[in-house]
Amino acid sequence: MNKIFKTFAIVLVFMNSQYFIAQQVVKDQRTQEIELQKAENEAKKISIENHRKLDEKISDLQKQLKEIEKQKKEVENKKKSLVKSENNLKSTKEKISKLEIANQKIENKINTTSVTGEEIQKQRIKTKENEVNIQKLKLVQITQQKELEKVMSTL
Repeated sequence: MNKIFKTFAIVLVFMNSQYFIAQQVVKDQRTQEIELQKAENEAKKISIENHRKLDEKISDLQKQLKEIEKQKKEVENKKKSLVKSENNLKSTKEKISKLEIANQKIENKINTTSVTGEEIQKQRIKTKENEVNIQKLKLVQITQQKELEKVMSTL
């Protein structure tokens, strides 16, 4: 009986130790699960925060892109305006040159050919008209040069 009692006591102690070991394992598993859950929650928070920061950066970059596109359009418009001003100025200079050449031809015609007084008067009137037109075009040319300088200063 003593042996049975000792065997029973040993079995009881062994079972108790197994029970405590099993409880410890369960407790360790719960602790690991809790820690895992905490880590997952922390990872979710970090992920959400990173997504928010990325969304803000994307929004900022889109705003910057719009601003750059706006500036690009402004530069293109200024370039077009510059080309237009240069073309206008060139056209005016060509008109002035043509009128001056026409006046020289008329003067040469008056000086080299013998024409009637009436014809000379008509030719002189025509040269005076051309001179008036040249002066008008020179005023236009000055205005166009100022516009060109203005456009160039904005670039």
